[in-house]
Amino acid sequence: MKSTALFGLVIKPFNWLRKIRGFRLVYTPLLAIVLFTVVMGIILGTLHLQEKGQQEAALFRELSFAKQRIQLRFANNADSLNTINREIAASSEDTKLRQLVREQADDLVLNNHEIVKIIWLNAENTKQWTVPVNNAKTDWISKTQNDQAVNEGLNKAIELSRATSRAAFSQFISLNLSDEEPLVKDRRTVFWQVAPNIVGGQVIGFLAALYTTQGILDIIPGELKAHYRFTLLTDKERVLSISSDRDTPKRAFSNQTSLDIGVLSPNLVLRIDTYPPPTNLTFRMLIGVVIGLSAFVIWSLWSVLKQMQVRQEAEANLSTETSFRNAMENSTPVGIRAHDMQKRITYVNRAFCEMTGWSAKELVGLLPPFPFWPDARRDELVDKMNRALLSDTGSKTGIEGAILRRDGSLIQTRTFIAPLINERGKQTGWVTSLIDISEPKKIREELAASQERFITVLEGLDAAVSVVDLESDQLLFANRFYRENFGDDSKGHFQLAGNANNLETLHDVAEDLQDSPPGIPTSFLYQESESEEIQLSDGSNKWYEVRRRFIPWVDGHLAQLLIATDITARKEADESARLQEERMQFTSRLTTMGEMASSLAHELNQPLSAISNYCMGVAKRLEGNLDPALTKDILPALEKASEQAHRAGTIIQRIRGFVKRSEPQRKSTAISEIINDAVGLVEIEAHRHRLTMTSNITENLPEVDIDPVLILQVLVNLLKNGLDSTREAYPLSSRWSAPAVNISADLDTSIFPAMLRIQVSDGGSGIPELVSQRMFEPFFSTKSDGMGMGLNICRSIIESHQGRLWAVNRMDAEHTKLAGCTFTILLPLVSPEAAGNV
Repeated sequence: MKSTALFGLVIKPFNWLRKIRGFRLVYTPLLAIVLFTVVMGIILGTLHLQEKGQQEAALFRELSFAKQRIQLRFANNADSLNTINREIAASSEDTKLRQLVREQADDLVLNNHEIVKIIWLNAENTKQWTVPVNNAKTDWISKTQNDQAVNEGLNKAIELSRATSRAAFSQFISLNLSDEEPLVKDRRTVFWQVAPNIVGGQVIGFLAALYTTQGILDIIPGELKAHYRFTLLTDKERVLSISSDRDTPKRAFSNQTSLDIGVLSPNLVLRIDTYPPPTNLTFRMLIGVVIGLSAFVIWSLWSVLKQMQVRQEAEANLSTETSFRNAMENSTPVGIRAHDMQKRITYVNRAFCEMTGWSAKELVGLLPPFPFWPDARRDELVDKMNRALLSDTGSKTGIEGAILRRDGSLIQTRTFIAPLINERGKQTGWVTSLIDISEPKKIREELAASQERFITVLEGLDAAVSVVDLESDQLLFANRFYRENFGDDSKGHFQLAGNANNLETLHDVAEDLQDSPPGIPTSFLYQESESEEIQLSDGSNKWYEVRRRFIPWVDGHLAQLLIATDITARKEADESARLQEERMQFTSRLTTMGEMASSLAHELNQPLSAISNYCMGVAKRLEGNLDPALTKDILPALEKASEQAHRAGTIIQRIRGFVKRSEPQRKSTAISEIINDAVGLVEIEAHRHRLTMTSNITENLPEVDIDPVLILQVLVNLLKNGLDSTREAYPLSSRWSAPAVNISADLDTSIFPAMLRIQVSDGGSGIPELVSQRMFEPFFSTKSDGMGMGLNICRSIIESHQGRLWAVNRMDAEHTKLAGCTFTILLPLVSPEAAGNV
């Protein structure tokens, strides 16, 4: 019993010691953490109090600095205003000096953001000038309803300054501005500073400067306003302006001071607030360090476990990937080899060994030139390999080369090269892959030769050959003739294919075939269209014989093949032959008509002469035998009938003389007779179209040595052209107001020697510029039934007489549009033959 008790007494101290040791192992780290936390709390508290004191001292310094800046600015502004006042007093009679004073005031406003404008008022408070003038900086006051409040504040400040003879400030003026007004924050509260201008003890005027309270805060440097918020208040805690709308935290430091900006200035208080809260950064940093270290230990243990798991998974994946890559490299027919930075072979796959006939052991470690390169091309292949390793050419297009197999056979290859990058991003060599292209290259060479022969044939054709994709309208092929005539796009193809409706039909066909089952019907592809003659509408007036058909292109899309042969020369020849035949037929009809007109004139001349004689005979017999009343009615009628018959005979005689064909014969002729004959011939047609003709012939014109028949032909042609031009310009209903076709003859004495001038003028629409350039060309005519020979023959006749013929358009009175045309003929008064005889 005693031994058991003794054993218990011995064991209890050991248990107690074990408990103490366990307690120490468990709670010692916790106690150390608690002691560390308490010590750090005391340290951080002390640092917090020190930091707070430093922040309050810094806040007071910044406030004092801002106050000094504002007071200094107002003192400088007051000095500037007094200086301007002195210069105003000195510039009462000097205009240039007054202008310099205003410019000085304008510079003061421009350089001081807190001043909105400056006004100069005389002793009767009448405004003399304001700066700046017409500036957006002051226009906003006049655009609002605050003029009265601003003027009242100015008047009170002026009265205070007048009473004290010192600079005075007005009370703060709050403006009612719309929130949409620009710069509404900067212009919410303003006040005046008035500086009296005293000369000889008399106030001669006042210089008033309008301040904005927000502008006063702009005097404070921006770097201070970035860290602190400044506020302007009155002595009644009324907020006038604030440097920022950003709210300050509740625990922010604050301080304020009174601004003494002048003797008679309102009470202003400048308050400063800190943006960031006065936090103990060091304390939080140490707490964060302790918590972060503890978390880092736990995270480190957890990360080690996760990294071990990830590493095991990566090793398993790497083994699987390696097996997969080995299987893929052994199964591919592409030969693969790797090189280090010294171009030594470090790896080859089984396909490369089979391609060369060499084993991997024999190839690994070799340097270029390699034994599987042909001896004759080793230098070339070495150069290609060096250039490919230094550029990206081999990785994009590949390098053509050759491999000499161990059995002596030669195969053509294409090699692609890519850099080998390790896990650190550093290049350790290159990997090359080789493809056997012997058979494809042979096929390509045969196809290239066949295509070259085919292209040579197409390029030599004198016809346009083009192929266009009907889905994308892209030109797929064009030969030389097409490119030279239509360019490198598909516009010419669709011009030859037909109109826009035809193009829409082609697109519909392409869409229908795209929506149909795969493949293009053979019956549809080989439907060749008949040849079609197409005239281009691009102004070239070329004709092409076009054949079209649908073909499947190499990519399986539907395309249209078009072959166009230039037949412009043939069409022009056909058209020329047709026009020549029409001219021959027209000439034949004119010849026949001339012969018939001559015969008809001869046959009608005798009956008309008999009718005239009978009428005159009846008139003679009736004279003195009838009642005077009857004689008065019948005899004039018979005389008129005789005159008309004589006139008809004269007209027929003129027609006969005009159409009579004879050899050109010059003789001295009065031009008035030819003009009268021409007017007589054309007057019948003029009356038929309800038009009039006039003639103005200068008296006592000398006779000229001309061929009267040919000159008559020229005048008749010109008169008929004038009638046609007037008839086209005036419809039948308004021809009563059409001007007459006028022919005149006089002497042109402005040249030496003087020449006979004949002018034919009409009141038509003139001659267009394009027509005037070609109207004297043979076979050119603007009339549907004209031969185009009239004016050409007329010019030839006049030039054979050593004369000139030309046409000039006439403008209307307003010179806005053409009002007719005048043809002028100049003929020499003496023929060259007669002048030579003299």
